[in-house]
Amino acid sequence: MKPLIITGHGLGGSVASLFTLWLLSKLDLSKNKRPLCVTFGSPLIGDEDLREAILQYSAWNSCFLHVVSAQDPLPRVLTSTHNPPSTESTSRTNEYKPFGTFMLCSELGFTCFEDPEFILEFLKSTYSEVSPQFLDFKPVVEQLKLKAICEDKTRLDGSISDPLLAGITVQVLATGLAQNSDMIGALITKVKRESTILKTQVFDPSKELNEMKINMAQLEWYKKTFKDGGIGYYDSYRNGSFTSDQDVEKFKKPLTLYWEKLVDEVEKKPQKEGASFRTRWLFAGTNYRRMIEPLDIAAFYRDGHTDYLKGRPKHYKLLEEWLNDDKRPESIPNINSKKKNVEASLTEDSCFWAHVEEARISCKLLIQNNESSIVERQKSKLNEFEGYVLGLLSNYAVSPEIFLPKSSFMGWWKEYEEIIDKGIMGTFYSLQLTDLMKTRRYRDYATGSL
Repeated sequence: MKPLIITGHGLGGSVASLFTLWLLSKLDLSKNKRPLCVTFGSPLIGDEDLREAILQYSAWNSCFLHVVSAQDPLPRVLTSTHNPPSTESTSRTNEYKPFGTFMLCSELGFTCFEDPEFILEFLKSTYSEVSPQFLDFKPVVEQLKLKAICEDKTRLDGSISDPLLAGITVQVLATGLAQNSDMIGALITKVKRESTILKTQVFDPSKELNEMKINMAQLEWYKKTFKDGGIGYYDSYRNGSFTSDQDVEKFKKPLTLYWEKLVDEVEKKPQKEGASFRTRWLFAGTNYRRMIEPLDIAAFYRDGHTDYLKGRPKHYKLLEEWLNDDKRPESIPNINSKKKNVEASLTEDSCFWAHVEEARISCKLLIQNNESSIVERQKSKLNEFEGYVLGLLSNYAVSPEIFLPKSSFMGWWKEYEEIIDKGIMGTFYSLQLTDLMKTRRYRDYATGSL
């Protein structure tokens, strides 16, 4: 399918931009090609707030190309040079701001910029109240077609040895501004400085991923320490009674910030059509989710909250969704492989402990209430939880740590066993799970021989 191209000249370009923004808000960019909006000599249409909103979706900004000449008056209509603020206190954030890519044209050539401050400076610097001209852009387009492949003939001062500075100078000279003027020197210096700053601010997930692996290794050690103590890292963190439980935060926080940011980037700008996440990051993201989300659940219930799943953080939901979308038959381990590795595995459902916490709440409600509607609802929830646990156990999809003596799951079982023994459940419970727990056959789970 060919991409849609929307164009407009003058005020028609403003309409084209607004229509493209509306279209982008309706399209699923992971399934459809992005439209391209090309405007010619059009005024700016929004302020800093609109520009920031567009930048929240990085794929959107690249959908706009605005062609502007040094003589065209319309693009300058809403700049502060053309309409200066009425008072000194007027905030610069209220000015109209450019977004997308601007192709700046002059008799010397063409050059493209995305930096909004430089574009505004260009529009102001080249503004003239003397005989503004509405440019016919047809010759510009024809000239662009001829110069699609061309040799750069720009002559620079031989003293410019810095490649970055030389490249920026060539770009700025193509706007038609004089090479040796004070204003052009200031613009070149500004663009270079901002380019250097931008390089240091670029989010490099590949580089940072290695740093995140170090934090994950620290948490693996924390997990092992409490497993040996018979409690498990989930319940240790939930209780918060050890100094190391507080130390976990210095590893957990940067991990969460990293994955929230990366998931947000991936959601806004899919890396390739038909796939939302590169396999390398998806594997690391799955390990992160299965290791860290239980800690968030522990803190959630420790603080007295209930129903974690209702407000589950978005980045966890997306990581799980992308994993399910990516699953292929060859990537799913067989049951024999899972049996061999179950001792060292993480629970596949990172929300397992939330289900345990809700099951414990159901046990308390069942004991404390005689109202038939509440009793039946909680019995139904507990029966559903039994089936959920049996499914995980039969697929070796849960960590053996749930059977540690001081775990919340074993706490649930003690409460539930009492309910069963008192006949509160009647016959409305799983004989299979009850037999497994009462005979302690669950101890065979860690060796893969359940």
